[in-house]
Amino acid sequence: MTSIRTTIVVVMGGWLLTGWASAQKLPSARAIRQTMTLANDYFMKTWPDPGLDIVTNKVRPSNIWTRAVYYEGLMALYGLDPQPRYLDYALDWGQKHRWGLRSGVTTRNADDQCCGQTYIDLYQLDRQPERIRAIKTSIDAMMQSQTVSDWTWIDALQMAMPVFARLGVLEKNPAYFEAMYRLYWHTKTVEGGKGLYNPVDKLWWRDKDFVPPYKEPNGQDCYWSRGNGWVVAALVRVLDIMPADAPHRDEYQQTYLDMMQAIKPLQRPDGFWNVSLHDASQFGGKELTGTALFVYGMAWGMNHGLLSRKEYGPVVAKAWNAIATEAVHPTGFLGYVQGTGKEPKDGQPVTYTSKPDFEDYGLGCLLLAGTELCKLN
Repeated sequence: MTSIRTTIVVVMGGWLLTGWASAQKLPSARAIRQTMTLANDYFMKTWPDPGLDIVTNKVRPSNIWTRAVYYEGLMALYGLDPQPRYLDYALDWGQKHRWGLRSGVTTRNADDQCCGQTYIDLYQLDRQPERIRAIKTSIDAMMQSQTVSDWTWIDALQMAMPVFARLGVLEKNPAYFEAMYRLYWHTKTVEGGKGLYNPVDKLWWRDKDFVPPYKEPNGQDCYWSRGNGWVVAALVRVLDIMPADAPHRDEYQQTYLDMMQAIKPLQRPDGFWNVSLHDASQFGGKELTGTALFVYGMAWGMNHGLLSRKEYGPVVAKAWNAIATEAVHPTGFLGYVQGTGKEPKDGQPVTYTSKPDFEDYGLGCLLLAGTELCKLN
């Protein structure tokens, strides 16, 4: 498989970044963009109406978190490749949901607030007040409350933290940054007893159900790949949004750097990461979403001078090549995407041909990773 992958990379115009101490090559930005376009075109053709409800075990509106993560990726792709059809697809999604949140403006649920990331992006392109009215009302209500225990699961950090950060910048009001930090700090150091972050392993338990004494079959702590990927994405997006002198930035950056060091040696020989980071025997195998989120975080760190290209360049190249050549079908369908859940056993089986319950968030993760990789030069 290694020799096949190398041949494909050469055909796609691979290149080696100066100073990387590895023969592992990353495809050209053009080739990476082609992979993203292929996968995104498949999705847009499959879902021509972005306002259509999502039907799995039940009917859900399409402004839920799974679709919102896709639009995070689409807006990143649009920033790299500003095709009008991408913007139109995002605008149509917002308009068909009347720029609303799944559970209304009184919701405190981060999953329901995730759509606000794209609503704010679109508002910044065309400042029509209705685009952010609902999300701002929801977040402002949370800021008036003393409750800080809303984010009881680590996925919530990615879903909601960037919304607070964007509003803080948009409104030039550091109170949003402070409110975000209080919620984050509870999740990190209080939730589940002593917090969901393990400062020894530099990784996060998904929620209170997995803090010790819970163990994986091999006796290790359970660190879910995609859950930790969500935290990486949250930290990267917040650092990308907040000004350099924003409060608590150093805390976010140090946690991000610690996680990068912890995640890097856990990469599988084939380039992917297992769904259970410390137990390869617990539903072990290739998995796209956690892998893509780690690539996103590492590529962002290199782009911003926080990570060494010599050290992390071969890691992201190996991971992206594995995704592009082993998970992306010729049609653009994505294989090896774990379905929704919160632990390794959920959303199984995860195979090349398995179809997850939601196809959208996996693509969002891939688009976030690919757009950051394209910025490496």
